[in-house]
Amino acid sequence: MVVLFLLVTNAFSQTKVSGKILDAQTREPLPFVGIVFKGTQTGTTSDFDGNYSLSTTNNVDSIIVSYVGYKRNSKKIARNISQTLTVLLEQNSIELAAVEVRPGENPAWRILRKVIAHKPQNNREKLSAYEYETYNKLEFDLNNISEEFKKQGMLKPIKFIFDNIDSTNKNEKPFLPLFITETLSDYYYKKNPKSKKEIVQGSKVSGVQNSSISQFLGDMYLNVNVYANNLILFEKSFESPVSDNGLFFYKYYLIDSMFLGNHWCYQLQFKPKRKQEYCFQGNMWIADTTFAIKRLEMSIAPDANINFIKALAVVQDYERVDSTWMLSKDKLVIDFIPQNKAMGIYGRKTTSYKNFVINKPRNDNFYSNLNNLQVSSNAVEQSDEYWNAVRHDTLSKNEKAIYKMVDTIQKLPVYKTWVDLVTMFVTGYKTFGYFDVGPYYNLVSFNSIEGLRGRIGGRTSTKFSKWYELNGYVAYGVKDNQYKYSMGYKTFLSKNPRTIVGFSYKDDYEILGQSSTSYGQDNILSSVFRARSLKNMTAIKRTEAYYDREWVPGFDTKILFTNKIFSQILGEKYLFNTPSNRYDERQFINASEVSFITRFAYHERFVGEDFTRVSLGTRSPILTFQYTFGGNGIFGSEYDYHKFVFTVDDRLYLAPFGYLNYIAEGAQVIGKLPYPLLLIHPGNETLIFDYTSYNMMNFFEFVSDRYVSLGLFHHFDGFFFNKVPLFRKLKWREVFIAKGLLGHLNPKNLDVTVLPTGLSSLNKGPYAEVGAGIENIFRIFRIDAYWRLTYLDNPGISRFGIRGSLQLSF
Repeated sequence: MVVLFLLVTNAFSQTKVSGKILDAQTREPLPFVGIVFKGTQTGTTSDFDGNYSLSTTNNVDSIIVSYVGYKRNSKKIARNISQTLTVLLEQNSIELAAVEVRPGENPAWRILRKVIAHKPQNNREKLSAYEYETYNKLEFDLNNISEEFKKQGMLKPIKFIFDNIDSTNKNEKPFLPLFITETLSDYYYKKNPKSKKEIVQGSKVSGVQNSSISQFLGDMYLNVNVYANNLILFEKSFESPVSDNGLFFYKYYLIDSMFLGNHWCYQLQFKPKRKQEYCFQGNMWIADTTFAIKRLEMSIAPDANINFIKALAVVQDYERVDSTWMLSKDKLVIDFIPQNKAMGIYGRKTTSYKNFVINKPRNDNFYSNLNNLQVSSNAVEQSDEYWNAVRHDTLSKNEKAIYKMVDTIQKLPVYKTWVDLVTMFVTGYKTFGYFDVGPYYNLVSFNSIEGLRGRIGGRTSTKFSKWYELNGYVAYGVKDNQYKYSMGYKTFLSKNPRTIVGFSYKDDYEILGQSSTSYGQDNILSSVFRARSLKNMTAIKRTEAYYDREWVPGFDTKILFTNKIFSQILGEKYLFNTPSNRYDERQFINASEVSFITRFAYHERFVGEDFTRVSLGTRSPILTFQYTFGGNGIFGSEYDYHKFVFTVDDRLYLAPFGYLNYIAEGAQVIGKLPYPLLLIHPGNETLIFDYTSYNMMNFFEFVSDRYVSLGLFHHFDGFFFNKVPLFRKLKWREVFIAKGLLGHLNPKNLDVTVLPTGLSSLNKGPYAEVGAGIENIFRIFRIDAYWRLTYLDNPGISRFGIRGSLQLSF
């Protein structure tokens, strides 16, 4: 009877501990942390969200918490009761102690080599086909909120939002949930021919109903495939811990072996070999026999040369489906911070996958659409009942509160004021009801021809209409006493597919050949940072009409009719002379042309559905082809001609040596033409760097009727500077630039007009310039030194120059 009493007492005298494991600094949950009762073999690991639970009937008084890269922590516990205990772990900055290496191989290397060898089998893209349902949840939270910030007067109308600060656990870092999105989609993949497709079935964005945002929030663009050798994050190429070259970049340690579910796994720790390289640190659990990744926890090395990111963690969990390992849960946490101890933003993305279908490809027609990311027509209109039924997990109390909070804020007048200010800064326009006035940077400028120039203009706002827009401006030069103006109209014929027609008329001065990426001649920055007096402008009356259709995002065709009348600016020695009558200027040149322009950027992403939208870029080359036909007699045109222009613009990631941007172009003009209708090469007479111009070439210096050009811009991303202690601390980055141009001008074109003083051909050989620069100065500045290598005897040129620019990048 006594024995029975003791057994019963022991069974009910159980010590149970549960809680959460957090990073002591960021208060972020830590997954897969080892927790064990002191003096026993009873233990567990924290789950995906840092939660843990373990119990024992043994007589214990503490738990031991250990995690690679963090200091070991011991916590006292009460015996024979259930209790909740949150444990904070501090990062361990102390390097692993040196060990004596005896004959034999590091066992971690043997396992890593097997992981690399098995990558083709374990990478899901080996399958003939697969599909699944994916649920994405993305949340942004404000952190490091100080009491001083809460008391700011500008926040008085929305002080109620601070009632939503998450402070349910005194040990967790308080944060204010600001924004949340949910997306449910079906994803399809086929290997041969390689095709992928995603259909967004539901999209819920706090405060926003926009299908373009829904596209961006699908699974296709937010997936980190660790089996790839390089992972592109924040436009930087990070070496994967299971890269084929992993042993060159990482140190590996075999830490433990254990069962995870039904799979015996090896735990490997990895850390960068060198400072400030684009690498990760963390742990991975490798399944025995298949050598597939079962679990992965990694974060960017804290000293990586990247801006505005305090921390980034990736956690992935894989499960075996049939004979294939598939990603089942994926979590990404980013701590954005402008500078140390400043208020920042958490970005949290959680993705889960289910309903896998393996090796059952659909017919080719299912994948045939070039637009492989589609949004269902009712995706943004799904009901709360729909979301309650389809969510892979439930929303927390704070997450539910975000939707209500954002809807409330958007109804406040102060919210509209803030949106208008941000919009004005980004777009250049200030909204007044039905009209947008601007751009503000064109309101005032100056040059040697017009003197002080004032300009007032604008466009109708989306409140006026979301389907059509009227725009225009009026400008006046104090010195030349001339008015200039422009007016235009454009309208959507369809928003899916995106189809626009438009018309415009402009009577103003222009710099012939100026690149499309440079600041215009009436931009205040061009005036302030001009390196020499602006003299080479031409008066142009330009009439345009166009039809523009986007077949799928990134694939666009435009048909453009243009009539251009070039004339001399009053009082300027800028003549259209002919060889037979050199001293009598022509009054004008009239040309009409029709252009067919096709631009293809595979998988290019956009945000925005109005006329003005933002491209989020593409990882594929951007190809542009333009054919132009000029017809004699059309609206007074005097010339027949054909023009062909082909451009390739791309970025190549060359880890660990940074990345290379290049732009290659070729063009040909067929016809006998005056120089304004030929190919005038873009120069730059400002102190501001211009990507598509020749930064040491003057405006209006060279003209051709055919040419090929190549521009190379290599960003080393600190590859050399990171190895120098001072530069490593400054986080400067190196840039190298080389640009070349090979052109030709047929003498028959000189029978039409004589080239004015300062304008010449490239018949003596190629033009070339090189540059070297430093970017990321104070995180926002870039300075380049340029050397001109050819045509050094041309009058008025500079052999050496400095160019600068503002450059915000990670």
